Amino acid sequence: MKKQNYSYIGISLIVLLFGIYAIPKIIAHFQTANLHKFNKVPDFEFINQDEKVITNKDYEGKVYVVEFFFATCPTICPLMNQKMVEIQNEFMGNPNFGIASFSITPDIDTPHQLKEYAKNNGINHKNWHLLTGKGDDVVYDLSNEGFKLYAGKGEVSHGGFEHSGLFALVDKDGYIRSRYDENGNPILYYRALDEHGFGDQITELKEDIKLLLKE
Repeated sequence: MKKQNYSYIGISLIVLLFGIYAIPKIIAHFQTANLHKFNKVPDFEFINQDEKVITNKDYEGKVYVVEFFFATCPTICPLMNQKMVEIQNEFMGNPNFGIASFSITPDIDTPHQLKEYAKNNGINHKNWHLLTGKGDDVVYDLSNEGFKLYAGKGEVSHGGFEHSGLFALVDKDGYIRSRYDENGNPILYYRALDEHGFGDQITELKEDIKLLLKE
């Protein structure tokens, strides 16, 4: 009988020790961002709303969200800005989070005008940079080639320019990341708008930002 008790105690200790070893690893597994890694963001250098030079180096070690917009946009930009402010407020005060908003009309969006835009639209996170100061060709190359997010000339009713209503998520090492869809395919970008009745993906984006912040 004692022999059986000793065996039981021995098995219990093994199970306990395994649990002490394994449980933290299991928890860590589920806390790790299971997000697809795409290409690294190309180097860039622009001027922000405070007339400060901002490069991709300023975002090193930070998780950040990228959009392409223009301050005089009469259509989707105001809606995108509302969603981005929502994200800003979720991570307000977090020094490891940032936002990069690239103007696709740099000749119009001067730092002064972007400063006013920030003031009028609730943009106050210290790591949210509204970026301008380069020619159209530089911005279009960054959007269309670097991020694969369309930007270009458009209809007058759209303000004369067009761009996507999508946000890109970038990790601390500068790689574009995204979650997978229900079929196991990476979504690449997050819908900022409820286009075509599919709903936005702001909740999912905030969840994935939190995951990347833990990495």
